[in-house]
Amino acid sequence: MKEEQLLHILIQHNQHHIVDHYKGLSADKKKKLLKNLEDTDFDLLFRLHDQFRAAGDPSGRTRDIRPSRIITVPRTMAEKARMEEARRSGEALIREGKVAVLIVAGGQGSRLGHDGPKGVFPISPVKNKPLFQLFAEQIQALSHHYSVKIPLLIMTSRENHGATVDFFASNKFYGLDKSSVHFFQQGMLPSITPNGRLLLNGATNLLSNPDGHGGSLKALHDSGLLKMLIDKGFQELSYCQVDNPLVKIADPVFLGYHRTAGAEVSTKVVRRISIEEKVGVYMSVDGRDAIIEYSDLGPEYMSALDKNGEILYWAGNTAIHIFSLSFVERLNRHGFALPFHCARKTVDYPVKEKLIKKIDLWKCEAFVFDAIPLASKACCMEVIRGEEFSPVKNKEGVDSPDTTRAAMSDLHASWLEEAGIRLPPGTEVEISPLYAFNREELLLRLKKEKPEIKDRVYLG
Repeated sequence: MKEEQLLHILIQHNQHHIVDHYKGLSADKKKKLLKNLEDTDFDLLFRLHDQFRAAGDPSGRTRDIRPSRIITVPRTMAEKARMEEARRSGEALIREGKVAVLIVAGGQGSRLGHDGPKGVFPISPVKNKPLFQLFAEQIQALSHHYSVKIPLLIMTSRENHGATVDFFASNKFYGLDKSSVHFFQQGMLPSITPNGRLLLNGATNLLSNPDGHGGSLKALHDSGLLKMLIDKGFQELSYCQVDNPLVKIADPVFLGYHRTAGAEVSTKVVRRISIEEKVGVYMSVDGRDAIIEYSDLGPEYMSALDKNGEILYWAGNTAIHIFSLSFVERLNRHGFALPFHCARKTVDYPVKEKLIKKIDLWKCEAFVFDAIPLASKACCMEVIRGEEFSPVKNKEGVDSPDTTRAAMSDLHASWLEEAGIRLPPGTEVEISPLYAFNREELLLRLKKEKPEIKDRVYLG
């Protein structure tokens, strides 16, 4: 960004305090500030501020809400046959080189007491492998099984980009072809006070925040990676967030349902544990599929029961999606189409040396699931929580490393027991995707070999 352009924008929006600060900087610091702000979309920021100030955040304003149609876990013979048909369709997509993978990994592990990118956090129950390694091994196993090279795209943030790239390089990309792993950074937007004031973060930057997981679809486009994938013939994007090691990367069944439905976006959901569970809910809103955050749904919806006393709006969001790349391109064709939400925060801000003041801030962010109602057609598939959803978010308690490791061990132990291998209670089990990437492959392998059973079992 050129100096005159920045100063014009700041003066136009009454940011005279930032102008005065800039003019007092040395030449080197001026250059650094200009560099840090070169990709900042000030027009978007101030337009959003005016919108939120005039009408508040419209995200929770809904009208006709109903349960949505969802492909549930198959129980009948016909449903199981449909699932197998979907699997074959999805496997064909993978074999034909039509599927790429996106992992959203812009967060730090601070809530887990971990210094560094969240994807570096060690999580597997026996070998303590980091999250990134578990995903990389899945992709390596799938690529080998289907004789295809599956691209891995990792969205980082300004805060963790360098550390993430260095981590993969130092671990030799966990056996993946370096040329098939692509890193790109999430966008940033300055935070803003309710009265429209920007704040400094040190001498050469503004106080900013990532633009939300929805920004991954914008950053994918802006980075040039979306065009690269489309030009190379890829059609579908398997999307997940880095904190859930139970994700089935490029799940053939999910891909098959998505393709058979002619969907532009598809979503996996799990049944909510209780009416108190804090999770976004998949439902029909004004006649279109959508996900609404629990905080935007009133208790009349979150607590609603059907005639059998079961949770009416049961479909909890797992943040596992498939996006057709042509749809992602359309979302960016005339500017980014996803709406932005306003997160209102109160933060400690250094006003002067040793003087901290609490300040109200607005942070603008996009949610990736807001793409669902914009699609010409959406698809939703129920999965079993214990098999596919156990995110690690908190240091202790619910969704903690302890619960996630237990879920991984329980899942893999169930695979062994299905193969007729008895395990003593409390046995910790970990099966590498490089040994068997799903239950079916493990059963075939164990027909030829029997693992040694100890109090901790690792197959890799």
